This record gives sequence, structure tokens and C-alpha cells, in this order.
Amino acid sequence: IERDRSESLLLNILPAEIAEELKEKGRADARDFDLVSILFTDFIRFTEISAKMSAQDLVAEINSCFESFDAIMAKYGIEKIKTIGDAYMAAGGLPAPSEDSSANTVKAALEMQDFINHRKTELDKKGLPAFEMRVGIHTGPVVAGIVGVKKFQYDIWGKTVKTASQMESSGDVGKVNISQTTFDLLKGEYNFAFESRGKQDVMGKGEIGMYFVAVLRDKEN
Repeated sequence: IERDRSESLLLNILPAEIAEELKEKGRADARDFDLVSILFTDFIRFTEISAKMSAQDLVAEINSCFESFDAIMAKYGIEKIKTIGDAYMAAGGLPAPSEDSSANTVKAALEMQDFINHRKTELDKKGLPAFEMRVGIHTGPVVAGIVGVKKFQYDIWGKTVKTASQMESSGDVGKVNISQTTFDLLKGEYNFAFESRGKQDVMGKGEIGMYFVAVLRDKEN
């Protein structure tokens, strides 16, 4: 029972493959991944909205949102990396690469926005504070591995991560903003509709083409 409990806790912290490697070898080697889609979210006007809530209500609301995000990640096979305050970070295509990882990351992002939009509508009816959110996605190479000794964490590094964060900050409320690189992987292959934003200036990177994923069309309809 104790072993099963320990393994369950380990799987709550690390991807299954990494947890297994850690148990077998006592360590997990860092790995390079050529094509990973990084997703970042951020609640808009978080400080302003949170000031209207008690500490208990604030934590409960964030937790409710993140629990739903976790379920969406599991649905689409996306790996949650970490939360940073009110921001949520996840990655598609690791630790097990997949041809559909970029599309699944975008599907997850759209579903996250749907959840937040619906929740805001419901809370507005009750006169309660509600969050709105930006989401950004960029695809490219990353390095992934475990950091720390006691409170270790599976994390990712590289220019792709920074650019994904900038896709979020360059986005808009209620939208999923993706880079030109992610768009090139998806155009013509999946049932997405895109809204071109042209090239946007990104600090430290010059101009980058960006697109809003405007609609996820259902093939069955």
C-alpha cells in the first residue's frame, strides 16, 4: 500500500516514463526534443480581480481552473510542466513525441479558453469576480530534464519556451495566439480556421508571424 501510494505521488510530479527511469536508474537523463509545442496561459488583470476576493476564495478559484486544465491536458495527452502564480505551462510532444502533438496542444488551448469563457459567464450572472485569459503557443526544440534534489521538478529549457511565453503576452483575451512555426505545422492538415495577424514585433526576436486560431471546426458537423 505504501509503495503504491509513493508511486502515485511520483506520477503526480513526473511523467510516467521519467518516473520509471528514475526508479530504475536513480536518476533521469536530460533529453533533447526537436519538435515540442509549448503552451502558456495567463489571467488578465489578475492583481485587480484578486483584490476583490478573499485569500481562500482566490486560491479556490485558481485551483478550480487549474484542476480543469489538468483534466484537459490528460484528455489530449499534453504534459503539464508547472504553474507559476496564475500562469499555467504545458508541452505537447514530450516525453513521448507524437505527430499530432501540435494539433492536440492547440485543441487543448481552445478547450481551456472555452472553459474560462463559460465560467466567466456563469460567475458574472452571480455577480462574482471572474478571470479572463490569454493563451500562446510556439513550437520548436527544447531540452527537458529533472532539476532539484528534494523538491525535484521536470522542466524544459530553450528559446522555444521564451518565444511561447511571448506568444501569450502578445495575444488577446479569449483567444489562442500561435506562432508562424506552429501555424506551418497545422495549415491544411487539420480542421482549424486561422486569423492572420501579420508579423508582430517581439522583444529580442524581431518580427514573428502570428495567428489566432479562430475556430475549431467539427468534421462531423
